[in-house]
Amino acid sequence: MSSYSVLRCFSQTCWNYNFGRCGSSLLFFPASQMSQKRQYRKHYNPKFREERAKKVIKMKLPDFEEQRRDEKLPIEELRVKLKEKGIAPPRNWNDKPLFVSCTGSVVDPYVPPEGDGKISAITGPGVKQVYETIGKKGKSYLALRKIRNVDYEFDIPTVAQKVQDIYIEAHTALSEKNEEKLHDLVTEKAFPEMMENIKNKTIVWKFIEQLEHARIVHVRVTDMVSRENLFAQVTCRLHTRQILAVYDRFGRLMHGSEDTVKDVLEYVVMEKNISLPHGSWKIHGKIIPDWMPQKEPIQKTYYLPDIEKDYPEPPPPSDKSLQESDSSSELHMKQSSS
Repeated sequence: MSSYSVLRCFSQTCWNYNFGRCGSSLLFFPASQMSQKRQYRKHYNPKFREERAKKVIKMKLPDFEEQRRDEKLPIEELRVKLKEKGIAPPRNWNDKPLFVSCTGSVVDPYVPPEGDGKISAITGPGVKQVYETIGKKGKSYLALRKIRNVDYEFDIPTVAQKVQDIYIEAHTALSEKNEEKLHDLVTEKAFPEMMENIKNKTIVWKFIEQLEHARIVHVRVTDMVSRENLFAQVTCRLHTRQILAVYDRFGRLMHGSEDTVKDVLEYVVMEKNISLPHGSWKIHGKIIPDWMPQKEPIQKTYYLPDIEKDYPEPPPPSDKSLQESDSSSELHMKQSSS
């Protein structure tokens, strides 16, 4: 077979393939009409015509030129224009700034040594306590350096004496129920804890003397919301003598005594926002160790009602009521039997 016959067979085969795939439209329609026909042909299934039309969202673009003109209009004309369109005038929305006045807990609470205030430093357990406290002072020195970078006048003995003065003023205000003064001396965390369960009670509290000088044993610094907002917490050891007596609403003694002076050893946590130039030390909480024995519960008093007056006995039934009840029971029995 010659090369000419081979090419002729190949061209005929290609022609038949194209004609069978595209149909007779290749013979009778030009290319422009074919593209138009393909472009505007209908969907083979007009069932979801409305749904397909909703796929295209027609949105009105904003007129930026009109917005620029409205910025130059006076307030009265702008109100009239908004009223014609039925648009409420915008209001200035000013968010209130967030102010964090205190932390929500005690940061890294101090663990008092067992038997503190009762064991002498000369004995074996006392020497062991001193050795353990020296080993725990590393973090306190780092926190102390952070405080002195902000507050250059921070002095540990001065702050310890100030803690004792605040402690006395706060408990005096608590016994007098002076809430305004107490807000200036304690944080928002400690205020509800101190005011709990003192309603309808009378508190007698007196500070007698200090057995040992106030001493700061723990220092920590933490940040809130941002790194620049720093809070300092110091734990102060107070060993004092006090008088405490709690009376109920009827004037009966519930706890303590006004004639008994007791030795009190407490670890008071003070807090201050050192980022504020006018920040002040406030009572933030107290540390109660796990090894301390539980205190005796306070004797609660209750109101006993007069049973004869509040809950009188019902009067005895009369003869008429007995007869009526008997007749009603007989009728009920007859009805049930019938």
